[in-house]
Amino acid sequence: MRPAQRRSQSRNRRVSNVRQRRQQHLLDVKVRSRRAAQHRARKALAVLSRVVLLAALCAAVYAGTREAARRLFFENPDYQLKTIELQTDGTLQREQILNAADLREGENIFRINLARVHDLIQQLPQTDEVQVLRKLPSEIDIRVVERKPVAWITSEKEISDPFASDSAFLVDARGVLMKEKKLLPEYLGLPVILGCSSEWLEVGKVVESPEAKTALELLRLSSRSFLQMRFQIREIDVSESYRLLVTDKNHSRVMLGYNDLETQLRRLEQFLVYCDDSKQELATLNLLVQRNIPVTFAPRLVAVINDTIEPAVEPRIMKAIPVHPSETRRPRQGSGGQETVSPAPKARTSSKPPPKAIPTQRQKTD
Repeated sequence: MRPAQRRSQSRNRRVSNVRQRRQQHLLDVKVRSRRAAQHRARKALAVLSRVVLLAALCAAVYAGTREAARRLFFENPDYQLKTIELQTDGTLQREQILNAADLREGENIFRINLARVHDLIQQLPQTDEVQVLRKLPSEIDIRVVERKPVAWITSEKEISDPFASDSAFLVDARGVLMKEKKLLPEYLGLPVILGCSSEWLEVGKVVESPEAKTALELLRLSSRSFLQMRFQIREIDVSESYRLLVTDKNHSRVMLGYNDLETQLRRLEQFLVYCDDSKQELATLNLLVQRNIPVTFAPRLVAVINDTIEPAVEPRIMKAIPVHPSETRRPRQGSGGQETVSPAPKARTSSKPPPKAIPTQRQKTD
C-alpha cells in the first residue's frame, strides 16, 4: 500500500511552485493590458479621423457657401442700392438723415447693417421712432417719426423772441431737448418755460430739473378740454423753488405750488367758471393757499375805453374860403333903355390845388 500511495502522490504534484505561478499570472495581466491599450488607441484614432473629416467637410461647405454668396449677392450688380425711400413727419432734411446714418446710394444692399442705420438715426435729438426696411433687389425704406415739441425752455427769466435766442431749446413731452435747423411758424406760439437751471440744458439730453418736469406735467394736465380753450398757457416761470408763476394769453397770472397740480387746476377751473358767469376777466390768482384765496379781476373793457378816450374841450369849426371871388361889373344900357348886366366870367381851372380851409375857433360869448 505504501509504494502505491507514493506513486499517486507524485502524479498529483504541481510542476510549478507558488512563485512561478505568481510570475505566470503577472505575465498574463501584462499581455491583456497591452491588448486593451492597442484597442483603445485604434478606437481613438478612428474617432479623430472622423472628426477631422467632418471638420474638413464643414470648412469646404463654408468656403463654398461664402464664395457662392460673394458671387451671387455681395458682388452682384443687381443688388446695388439704387433707391432710398425716406418718409418723415417733421423738419428733418433728407441730407441730414442720410449723413447721420452714413448711407449712400450705390452700396451693396446686403452689406448695409440695418441695425446700425437704425441706431444712428435714433441718436438724432429730433427722432422719436425709426423703422428701416430692406426691399430687394435695390431699395431701402426709412420711416422717421419725429418728436413733437410742446414748449420752449430757457435759463433766462425774460425772453422776447425764442427763435433768435441761442439759450432757448425746444422740448417734447418726455423732456428731450432739441435744436431745430428749420423752425416752423407754429413753434412761435408754443409756451415758454423760463428760469430753468442752465446745467440741465443740453441738446439731445433729457432735462432732469424737477421744476422743469413739473412745468411739463402742468402742460400735459392743462391740455384738457376746458382749460385748453379757456386758459392757454404762454409762460411758466420756474425760477423760484417754491412756486410756478403761470401767465396765459390774456395776461392772467396764476401762482401754483409744485405739489398736487390736479387739485390746484380743479380750483382754477372753478374760478374760471365764476369769471365766465360774472362776465369778468381774471387778473391774478394765488393757489398756494388753501383758504381765503387771493384773487383780483381785470377792469372791464368799457371802463378802460372810457378812461383812455377823452373828448376835446372845444370843438373846432372849419370855415370855408371861396376859391375865386365873384367880380362885380357895372350895368350896361341896352337899346331899349333897359339896364343889362353881363354875366360874370367863369373861373379858369388852374393846376394849383385850392387853399386849405383855415380853422377858426368860435369866440366865446359872455
